[in-house]
Order: sequence, then C-alpha cells, then structure tokens
Amino acid sequence: MSDYDAIVVGAGHNGLTAAAVLQQAGLRTVCLEANTYTGGMAATVELIDGFRYEIAGSVQFPMPSQIAKELGLDTLPTVDAEVMSVNLGDEGEEPMIFYRDPMQFMTHLADKHGTDAVTGMAELIGWSQGPAKALGRFDVRTPPKTLDAMYACAANEAERTAIHDVLFGTAMDAIDRYLPDKHKHAVLRSMLAFLAINSTYRGPYTPGSATCLAFALAVPDDTTAMMTKLEGGIGALCEHLHQLFVENGGEVRYRAKVEKILVKDDRVTGVRLRDGSEISAPVVVSNLSPDHTLIDLVGAEHLPPGTLQRLRALRPTFPCWLTHIGLAGVPAEVLEQAQGYYWDSWDMDRVGRDALRFKLFVPTLYEPAMAPPRGQVLIVQKVQEMDYAAVTDWPLHKEQVERFVLGHLSRLIPGIEDKIVVRTSASAQTSWRFTLNHQGAMLGWEMAPDQLGERRPAIQSPFKNLYFVGHWAQPGGGITPVMISAMQTVKLITRSAESDSRPVPGFIDVAAAVPA
Repeated sequence: MSDYDAIVVGAGHNGLTAAAVLQQAGLRTVCLEANTYTGGMAATVELIDGFRYEIAGSVQFPMPSQIAKELGLDTLPTVDAEVMSVNLGDEGEEPMIFYRDPMQFMTHLADKHGTDAVTGMAELIGWSQGPAKALGRFDVRTPPKTLDAMYACAANEAERTAIHDVLFGTAMDAIDRYLPDKHKHAVLRSMLAFLAINSTYRGPYTPGSATCLAFALAVPDDTTAMMTKLEGGIGALCEHLHQLFVENGGEVRYRAKVEKILVKDDRVTGVRLRDGSEISAPVVVSNLSPDHTLIDLVGAEHLPPGTLQRLRALRPTFPCWLTHIGLAGVPAEVLEQAQGYYWDSWDMDRVGRDALRFKLFVPTLYEPAMAPPRGQVLIVQKVQEMDYAAVTDWPLHKEQVERFVLGHLSRLIPGIEDKIVVRTSASAQTSWRFTLNHQGAMLGWEMAPDQLGERRPAIQSPFKNLYFVGHWAQPGGGITPVMISAMQTVKLITRSAESDSRPVPGFIDVAAAVPA
C-alpha cells in the first residue's frame, strides 16, 4: 500500500491546480512545498514589515471560461481599475494608455494615435486568432498539435498564412504590416515588440519571435479582457486553489524539500525528503523544471543518453531581475502621473541584449492595504537583463543593476531615493536558488517554434508515471496558460487510474497516446 495515490512536488499555482483537480477526482494527494508558503512565483507575500509584494507574477491572463468555472476562479474579486497599464515613449511622444474597457481603449487609440492605429491593432488581434488555435492557446484537456495539425486547424487561407508567419516569421514582420508608421506609432510598436519578446530570449527581428506576439495578443471567443488584476494580488488565485485542495481532503506539507525521486524497475515509486523521510505513491507530478527533476532529483544514471542530450539542449526564457521597494511620503497622484500602473520601453534601434526592458508595478495605487498607512509598494522588473552565464561577479552585478533601476525611477519620480523605507532585490541567481526556475527564467522554457506543441518541453520521460506541470508544458508561459497544462496532465493521470493501466509517459507531448 502506498502512502498516497499521487505526490505533487512544488506548491506553485500549477502544482496547486494539479493537486486540487487530482484530489477532486478521488486520488489521495499530498503537495510538497520547500518554502513556508504556497504560490511560488505567483504568491503575494509580506517580504518586509507591513509591505506585501507579488513575488513575480502580477496579472491574470485570459483563460477559457470552462477552466475558470471548474476551478471557481470566476468568483474571485477583481480590481476594477480604469487603466491597466501605460506605455511611455520618448519625451514628447503620446503615451499609450491601456484602458480596461476595450471600447475606451480603441477610442483612446483613435484620438491620440489615429484611426489607422485602431485599424492596425484590430487587424493584429485578428491575425493572432489562427495561430492561437494552432498553438492550443485556449485548448482544454486536449493534446498538443503536431506541425501538420497546426496547419490543418486553419479555417481559411488567411489563418494558414498567419500560422506560417508565427512558425517562421518575426514579430516585426507582422508589426510592420499592420502598423508601418515608425514615427507616428512608435510607442504602440514598442509595446508590441515588448510583448513579442516577453517569453523568449531573442529580439523582435529574430525568426520565431512572432510566436510570442500571437500568443500574447490572443483572447478566447467568450471574453474581451486581455488581462485581469485580482484583489489581494495574484496570490489570491493561489490562496483559492490551496483552499480548494484542502477542502477536498488534500494535504500540503511545508518545509518539505524533495531531495530525491525514488525509482524502481523503471518506475518512480515516491520521493525522499531532505530530512530523510520517504513518501510513496504510484504517481509523481513535478512542478519543478524538467532538467532539475530528471537530472538532479531522479538522477542522470537512470536516464537514457538521448534524454540527457535533449534536456541540456532546452533553452530557457530570459533571466529576470526583481527589486521590491517600500516608499513613504510619496502621494499617490505623483505615482499616477509618473506611470499609471505599468511602464515599459523598447528601444527599437537597439534590439540586442542591451536594449531597455523595464517594468514598474505600483499595486498600492489600487490596493492601499498592501502597504502600511501612507506607504506605497513598488515592484520593478528588469527583464532580459543579461546573459546568465556571462555574469562572474554577482555582488557587483547587483550593485550595477540597482543603480540602473534607481536612476530610471529618479527620472519618473524625482527625489525617490529619499523616500525609500525598505528595498530588497532578487537577481536571477537568487531566483534560481529559491524557486528552482532554470537560470532565474521567470517564464520557464523559451516559447520558440521548436519548443512548442508536441515539442514542449521537447523531451519524453523514460518513466511511465512521472508527470510535469508548469511553464515548460503545453501551451506555454504565463499565470493562466500554464494552469491549462496542469489540467491536461491531470486528465492523463485520472484516465490511467480509471483504466487500471500503467500511465502513459508523463509529458504533455504524448497526450495523443491516451485513447479518446
């Protein structure tokens, strides 16, 4: 007799999703978390006295209504902010204000950027719909598509052409086609270029970057919202999943760091924790990266040479730098005038790794309770900030990046350094140590054509009962897209349990092996 029917390693939002659905399906499930809180990169945590921060993820991206209803996510209170983001360009350029209401957003584009901006954006969003179907962006419990199946899902020649664009073209091919005016639409083009590189470590002129652009622009047929803020930060989503899991009889164990995944006769049989205790189960689901899971936890000695080779060939997304700042004495209107809710810039003349990619979140503009009275919370992300392997002196690198961050904040908010109460930074190295995201890559493995569909995460497990959920699974990165993958994985496990047969190999790319 095993201790449990299933073990989930890692209580991030994907691990919690898998654990909750497994428990609902009747499998006795335990979720093991090395930290003292659940949510992982999608948690809201009081890092510093009185100041609560979203660790990394901040917004909930579009998801199929079926998943929202099944998990009860449609009941979570949202922040009804009129403005979701502001994209700033050079001095004198009209900013692009991302209004929550689609009609208000389009009216703003027409008034400030011209009717051709409205037409271009509408055409771009239309262009993304065919690729979204091909990539399985909103598929629920369906296997990822082969390359042939991606083309076959096109409803017309325009969709087929767009799918070809996504697989072989660049983001700027599409942006130049629909918004060709490099001066009039500079800010809008910069925003789209940023979206195109948000899940990859390449520039918008690089072949394959169109994949990320289509992925980011797509919305389900039954909604118009491109992103949503939750009351209490993104951690509210994980708190809900945690409660759903526990209410159905599931168990979460904290400070339960998995040291080894146990293997016997080419099957995993359970795990061994850092304290030496062992837990057995016929199914193990890992929310950790495939390379760490298989090479470090299972052990390279148990893996075929081909698996090792493919693991080492996988490419992560960009490393990410996070700085969390607590302010006092800065009026909210100063922050609103500075940047609204979200700020980024893309230097179109420098598309290499030195180009500026910078985001500033100020959640206390809408949720004052996330800071002490008269305080403000700032979260800075500097993305694609370096080649991880090229950094040899991390303390010096930290000093340089913090100087960069404070320099730009001082331009937006004069005198900010005198208003800082607390400040903490997390480099890519720190993120890798504490979250086990490969090289601090916040969005997991790169979204490139050769790492999508049945090729994501481009490897196949040699074990018949080891499964993966997370950014490396189908369809790709982001707070809610990866939750889709967690539910797809659970489908494989529960079907195997119902048929009393050995589960199929645990990667999403073999879902087609499960009978319909």
